[in-house]
Amino acid sequence: MQYDIVIKVKPQQLVQHFEIDVDIFEPQGIRKLDVEASFLPKELAAQLIKKSFSGKKGHVLFRPTVSQQQTCPTCSTTLLNGDFKVTYDVNRDDACDLLVANNYFAHFFAPQNLKKLNKNVVFVIDISSSMEGQKLKQTKEALHKILGDMRPGDYFDLVLFGSAVQSWKGSLVQASPANLEAARNFVQQFSLAGATNLNGGLLRGIEILNKAQQSLPELSNHASILIMLTDGEPTEGVMDRTQILKNVRDGIKGRFPLYNLGFGHDVDLNFLEVMSLENNGRVQRIYEDHDATQQLQGFYEQVANPLLRDVELLYPREAVSDLTQHRHKQYYEGSEIMVAGRIADHKLSSFKADVRAHGEGQEFMTTCLVDEEEMKKLLRERGHMLENHVERLWAYLTIQELLAKRMKLEGQEKANVSAKALQMSLAYQFVTPLTSMTVRGMTDQDGLEPIIDKPLDDYLPLEMVGPRKTFMLQASQPAPTHSSLDIKKLPDQVTGVDTDPHFLIHVPQKEDTLCFNINEEPGVVLSLVQDPDTGFSVNGQLIGNEAGSPGKHEGTYFGRLGIANPATDFQLEVTPQNITLNPGSGGPVFSWRDQAFLRQNEVLVTINRKRNLVVSVEDGGTFEVVLHRVWRGSAVRQDFLGFYVLDSHRMSARTHGLLGQFFHPFDYKVSNLHPGSDPTKTDATMVVKNRRLTVTRGLQKDYRKDPRHGAEVTCWFIHNNGDGLIDGIHTDYIVPDIF
Repeated sequence: MQYDIVIKVKPQQLVQHFEIDVDIFEPQGIRKLDVEASFLPKELAAQLIKKSFSGKKGHVLFRPTVSQQQTCPTCSTTLLNGDFKVTYDVNRDDACDLLVANNYFAHFFAPQNLKKLNKNVVFVIDISSSMEGQKLKQTKEALHKILGDMRPGDYFDLVLFGSAVQSWKGSLVQASPANLEAARNFVQQFSLAGATNLNGGLLRGIEILNKAQQSLPELSNHASILIMLTDGEPTEGVMDRTQILKNVRDGIKGRFPLYNLGFGHDVDLNFLEVMSLENNGRVQRIYEDHDATQQLQGFYEQVANPLLRDVELLYPREAVSDLTQHRHKQYYEGSEIMVAGRIADHKLSSFKADVRAHGEGQEFMTTCLVDEEEMKKLLRERGHMLENHVERLWAYLTIQELLAKRMKLEGQEKANVSAKALQMSLAYQFVTPLTSMTVRGMTDQDGLEPIIDKPLDDYLPLEMVGPRKTFMLQASQPAPTHSSLDIKKLPDQVTGVDTDPHFLIHVPQKEDTLCFNINEEPGVVLSLVQDPDTGFSVNGQLIGNEAGSPGKHEGTYFGRLGIANPATDFQLEVTPQNITLNPGSGGPVFSWRDQAFLRQNEVLVTINRKRNLVVSVEDGGTFEVVLHRVWRGSAVRQDFLGFYVLDSHRMSARTHGLLGQFFHPFDYKVSNLHPGSDPTKTDATMVVKNRRLTVTRGLQKDYRKDPRHGAEVTCWFIHNNGDGLIDGIHTDYIVPDIF
């Protein structure tokens, strides 16, 4: 077991006073201390990084001058771009170490010199078509290396799942040289096979392990392990996630751990994590990169050498409370078990820890006691710092367990656990998926202070705490699909409304764009989209331009949008300041500083910090709201919103509104092009909806990719509030409120 401290170093500039100063204090004594800077050649790192350790204390100092940061003597670019990693280990003379301070305890259990347990391991591998190419190649390479690390006393089998499920042997076989060679040949030859029958693959692996434990007594004392690798979501067989979780739980029944490996970014990692947590295991993402083979092998090495199984750390019931997890299915070589809790008043004298487990060929039992003299000495040395450390370690472990627990809950139970985790995160000032940290004294070009978030793995945070408000959602969500939410893939054509308000209507049949303005007073609410078949609607309220010039037309802009889907009781209010979910029922409030996504039944909302938000309705449309901030030199003196239609082909044919009426095909003809009253612009005659209009060729802007400057769009401009193009007159679209 060793401890790593990793600091991401990316200043992106030369820094006048740059310093990393690490102080380490370990009561057990430091055995080794290493430092690595990925951005420095070894020779230069040896010159610039000072490290030392003696007894319980260690120290690392990295303080490069500006010239030492430069990529070359005359360069203004920096070498500092990568990871600064401090690695150390402690003396482990005893099987366990107990720290006690201020009525809290921390118990570290890492016994040495134990015999390795033989193991029963089944690898369940996804061979669906999405594994094609590099992923399949790297999986096979990793399996070859893992098979090479099997010990003669181990037993194993391989299960493959695509549309169908197949196993190599269908039962556990010993890791003999002949069997290992046959397994390598099987791995080399298997190929991809259709969809993803994840449920079937897991149940086959569970069946193989259960059958071995029941029918082969000599294997019952082995450490059984199930490892599953997938890169996607279930698309064959049982696809309901709740049913899959139940099937796996009922199959394993706590007998052995399940470790899930999610390959790439298309997997539902939350689903895999819940499944692992329910079955004494854990999940790990394998990133699609050149080192994916090493990532797979590295994970296996963490569980390759079990030393103990069914580990229990027991404490006197009357002496302790608020224990963190103290029962573990297995203990592996190179790992460490940590337990923390509170000690009742006046119970220190009776406090101890009894550890029981099954080892190779024998029962493992030991008792850990507090060395009171050593603790007094430590407290004299470190005082409040040590007391604070033990209590914060208990809080950290407790928060992590609450976050894991809440993933398996729903409704009020989930809300209660979330509230407790949030309260502790704030009280102990931990950045978690429930909280954010605002960096004071720094602002970006928009005058906003940086916020540090801790997302779940590399998902966007579902629950966040801003500088003033707490935001909580009711359910964990899957990642957004790229097809509906990837803003980098915006359609080239544009339909939407922006600035003063200029409406842009793309007409795909003509490969052209029409445009018109609506001139109304601040405070007026306009219907933009209304689908009578589903009730889905988008309404926008106009605001005025502050500090307008007397006698001139006062520009109006959308300052408030209401997006509603009554079928699912969904409402979203958007202003340049906040985004509020279900405002009528006191829903969560997000600011534009937040990065988040959430799902409520059929509606998925993605907030892209300080830029835009996307609303996607299943079997409906996808829409984008663009945030416009006041900037120096801007003619507009007030923040406002733009609204764009990204996809509307699934909206009903009866959809209406100033934008909605144009979601389905219509025809027009343009003729008689001639110079207009402005000689720099062309006028023409347009026949549309049996009306003859005079239109003008002009320019408007699409602000989706660049909210500040926009991209020019050529269009035919319809005068007089769109008269003749829109159904009825523009005042027909005035509604009482945004909902």
